[in-house]
Amino acid sequence: MLRGDKELIVVGDRVLLRIDEQEQRTSVGLYLPPTALEKEEVQSGRVEEVGPGISLPPRGTDSDDVPWAQSSAEPEMRFIPLQASKGDYAIFARKEAVEIKFDNEKYVVVPHAAILVLIRSTRLMD
Repeated sequence: MLRGDKELIVVGDRVLLRIDEQEQRTSVGLYLPPTALEKEEVQSGRVEEVGPGISLPPRGTDSDDVPWAQSSAEPEMRFIPLQASKGDYAIFARKEAVEIKFDNEKYVVVPHAAILVLIRSTRLMD
């Protein structure tokens, strides 16, 4: 995510979410204090950025190679991609989330495994 001269890079199997503003009023009109809202076990938000995935050993590493041998080529990093995609709507386990602030906006970072479900638009983009 690029903001001015700063870039926020999500690493590994983590997902950056913009959390939904929680409803502070019940369906019958009672206002809930913030402490009551914090006790919820799940939360939802929109996926803003996704890390590269779960890392795998670099390509080209053979068991026959000796550890001290220098390779002329830089090893290629490999990742198992994540299911979450930018723009998805996610419901996740709140206790796994870490809240951060980037350019005065609040986000949460969650491990991909903490996401319970994803809702993705099936409408084709033009």
